[in-house]
Amino acid sequence: MTTGNDSRAKVLVLDANLQHAAELSHRLKYLDYDPVIAGSGVSLNEQDHVAAVIIDSDGDDDIVKTASEIRRQHPGLPFLCLSADAALQRGPNWALDLPLKRSQLERLLGRAERYQGSERRHRITGNSHPVRAVRRLIEQVADFDTTVLVTGQSGTGKELVARTIHELSARSDKPFVPINCGAIPADLLESELFGHEKGAFTGAISARTGRFELAEGGTLFLDEIGDMSFDMQVKLLRVLQERTFERVGSGKSKRCNVRIIAATHKDLPGAVKAREFREDLYYRLNVFPIEMPPLFQRVSDLPQLLEELLISHSGSQPGALRISKPAIEVLACYPWPGNIRELSNLVERLAIIKPEGVIDVDDLPPKYREAATATAAETNQVAEAMQLTNANLKECLQTLERDLIAQAMQACDGVVAKAARLLKTRRTTLVEKLGKYDLS
Repeated sequence: MTTGNDSRAKVLVLDANLQHAAELSHRLKYLDYDPVIAGSGVSLNEQDHVAAVIIDSDGDDDIVKTASEIRRQHPGLPFLCLSADAALQRGPNWALDLPLKRSQLERLLGRAERYQGSERRHRITGNSHPVRAVRRLIEQVADFDTTVLVTGQSGTGKELVARTIHELSARSDKPFVPINCGAIPADLLESELFGHEKGAFTGAISARTGRFELAEGGTLFLDEIGDMSFDMQVKLLRVLQERTFERVGSGKSKRCNVRIIAATHKDLPGAVKAREFREDLYYRLNVFPIEMPPLFQRVSDLPQLLEELLISHSGSQPGALRISKPAIEVLACYPWPGNIRELSNLVERLAIIKPEGVIDVDDLPPKYREAATATAAETNQVAEAMQLTNANLKECLQTLERDLIAQAMQACDGVVAKAARLLKTRRTTLVEKLGKYDLS
């Protein structure tokens, strides 16, 4: 691709109508971008540093084909679309309204630049359906100051979601301040969040700035919010409602301008029913929920995750340490209770033991190999049973469904709501199935 002024961010304009492309180019120059008008067949390389692609295919098959090829080669490159292009739906793309407004164009171009910066720093790896769904939710909520509640098992990457939302938001140039509510004793958490004045309590030898003040103008990430004490929940609710707080030992109110993103691995609706978590605070936090999928629900992402983790943990040159396809297939059979964190720990261990070469099945710890052996044995048993009984498909599916429900109920200690979320089904549907299979 021919590039123009290197001092400004480039925007590729794909439009079959050259007059429209020229008009858009003038607007982009006025916004201090470097527009590059391109027709069908254009290609990009890594040195082009394009901020975004603006496309108006208007039914032109060649333009759509070119855009699809760019998307295939550069999946993280944002597209701003003046027409509906189904071929681009899998990557970052946002609609531009007609007639074109300067404010929307400027806002979306800024968002595209922030998105690419976030992709480099805080990328959620994978292209499975659950991961794509999470990315879509992140893109939808990033531009708003809406409170977000990120849920999911430990080790799934909830903080990564929070950081990505912050990086894509208009607050990206302000602080991102995380705090683990479960790691700080209840009697110290108030001081950590709101700060304290000198002499506020024994040991307060000087005034201290709290996390709300540190995050002013930016994002405050409240990790493990489900572990917060009931008394502290009351104080947090007041801040969320009034947007003011007081330092410990001070009677002076301070206003705060922060976006709240909270996260938990706990079942908050269950905690509300058990009166362990305030219902009003739950609804304040759960404005825009995002659930991170466990690793066993996205095993198709394993090869890409392993590749990135090997590069991250390997002390040698990228590509010096690889993992064989049979080893990946063995790891895909493991249930991964520790999710991405457990996978990262495994790769770090393997990189120490075998810093170069190819990691094969025999290099994996026994528990991972045993999981694959057990899965193979179960598969053989099912195949043999079907041969012996000339099994009816409906009966086999019912047996499988009953076993899955029983396993989910056991894993969730009999809590129907948690089991329903694990099985990705409605609670009422699960209750019906429990009665049908006499599992209640």
